[in-house]
Amino acid sequence: MYTLLWLQGLTCNGNTQSLLNAENPSFYTLFDKINLLYHPSISYDVDLFEIINQIKNDKLPLTFLVVEGSITSDKRFFSIGDYSIAQIIDALKEKADYIIAVGNCACFGNIPANFDKNSDVKGLQFRFKEKKGFLPSNFKSKKGYPVINISGCPIHPQWFVSTILNLLYKKPVYLDGFNRPKELYMYLTHDGCTRNEYFEWKVELEEFGHKEGCLFYNQGCRGPLTHSPCNKVLWNNTSSKTRAGMPCIGCTEFDFPLRENFFETKKNMGIPEEVPIGVSKRVYITITGVAKTLKNERVNKRLEETE
Repeated sequence: MYTLLWLQGLTCNGNTQSLLNAENPSFYTLFDKINLLYHPSISYDVDLFEIINQIKNDKLPLTFLVVEGSITSDKRFFSIGDYSIAQIIDALKEKADYIIAVGNCACFGNIPANFDKNSDVKGLQFRFKEKKGFLPSNFKSKKGYPVINISGCPIHPQWFVSTILNLLYKKPVYLDGFNRPKELYMYLTHDGCTRNEYFEWKVELEEFGHKEGCLFYNQGCRGPLTHSPCNKVLWNNTSSKTRAGMPCIGCTEFDFPLRENFFETKKNMGIPEEVPIGVSKRVYITITGVAKTLKNERVNKRLEETE
């Protein structure tokens, strides 16, 4: 019997809302395969603490312990009954085959951690980019994995479902430096963006509301700096931020949402302070100069004007 227990710490509940929109398989199909022991937003007439006691006493297996939201030991911030979320995780951590953090708050601490000056609020194994989360940096669950981070604000439901199914069918899940599945996070949001040709030819969008032009140089797009498959695994099987004309805001990375302005590209002497991952600033400047010199007439026209 495969089981899943979902806990929530300091959270807006956005990842739960996203999970309910899962497709292929759907939320309901997924939990035909897995026994959902408890979910705070979905379960009813279920005694969480009775389930926890059965797990602690080895009367009930725990395949997946899933945590949404930041972790705190301070019951003034958040508690479940008479216990902090930290106490509950501590009681279950050695019993789970796999522990999965869903969303940036559970992965990195995110917004709640940013407002906590005493460092009590954190992610499960990370606090921002450092391995100073609630669980030790060398912690591994019963199946030998560290906390598996599915980052995003919120996550795409398919990222969670595909990870769960890979583990369920005993396929190896390779993780990056932030414990995220490489199958998903080795890509940049930039990969698959329909505006990539404008990026290559340095045709920049000057104002929002147009189908033409790249959003990186002027409008604050983090697509070339953010690890996610948002333009490969489309949201609602339909679109993504950049396809809809909205800059990527980098919500899968540890430093989200610490930027001051999501719609501005900070520059120094006309050059973006941060250049695409994998390219030095000198190379970026050279490529930009060449692209502008060799101006592509087609991509400099409005789409309706092209033949």
